[in-house]
Amino acid sequence: MQTYSGEADDRKKEGSGELFGVNTIVHIVPRNPISAAAKTELLSVIFIALVFGVALTRIPREKARPVEQVLDGVNEAIMKIVGMVMEIAPYAVAALIFSTTARFGWGIVATLVSYAACVLTGLAIHQFVVFSILLALLCRVNPVDFFRKITPVMVTAFSTSSSNATLPTSIRTAEEDLGVPPEIAGFVLPLGATMNMNGTALFEGVTCVFVAQVFGISLSLGQQAAIIVLSVITAVGAAGVPGGSIPLLMMVLETLGVPGGGIAIILGFDRILDMCRTVPNVTGDLTCAVFIARTEGCALKLEPMQGWPGSAGSGGGRE
Repeated sequence: MQTYSGEADDRKKEGSGELFGVNTIVHIVPRNPISAAAKTELLSVIFIALVFGVALTRIPREKARPVEQVLDGVNEAIMKIVGMVMEIAPYAVAALIFSTTARFGWGIVATLVSYAACVLTGLAIHQFVVFSILLALLCRVNPVDFFRKITPVMVTAFSTSSSNATLPTSIRTAEEDLGVPPEIAGFVLPLGATMNMNGTALFEGVTCVFVAQVFGISLSLGQQAAIIVLSVITAVGAAGVPGGSIPLLMMVLETLGVPGGGIAIILGFDRILDMCRTVPNVTGDLTCAVFIARTEGCALKLEPMQGWPGSAGSGGGRE
């Protein structure tokens, strides 16, 4: 607490504001699109991008084509930058983990192992059990084949701890390996990278209970139910960047009467958990994209579940 209380206060200021409400919806429409991009207000950026894309489809093709070519070039350049960063990411992550261990020592790390094990177990169950059931029942595809083909996405998410940095890899994998049409992947995945935070919501719930226990605060069943609801809602507003959920998590704690500064207890250990919870986040995005593609009758490049009539296999759908 003494080491990280200052950083915790700074993060709270960065994420200060209303948890969720009418103003959250209103503020999606930015007064200044350039300012929204500079402040990483991603919902506003996505809104402007959608409006701009609609406008491009409503003007003559010969006038829209040069703009599309510029955007394609920008996209390729950004993907190349992400690739360059990924080449040094393993060394950077190792340095961060070493820094945490060197600062806290093995004693505090051992104390936090049970908390981390609880979070990681929940993430693993959600990643490989819940998503497998959804893929089999709703998407009617083989979960093993799905996870094998999205391995590059999971590795990128784990290395970068960022849904946004993983987005180019997610789109490429969805289109080339899963067979999701570009119009679906280009709409669902950017939106999911901002709003669909499965792993973050799970992490927030476990962390709220853990911090409350540290301070000796007993949570009623009603408060625990409130944690579930608030964790899901605030995860929607969490930025898809490393540590983006911490400011909102502090507000959830204070809403429940738990000192928000208590989040400092896990800040030094959060980087490892952030890497892990990003994997279910991006997996959920791809699962949604596959489901929508299936409902649209698209031919997916995934093995169908045996015994499911009309499964989303390599044939029977539109290209």
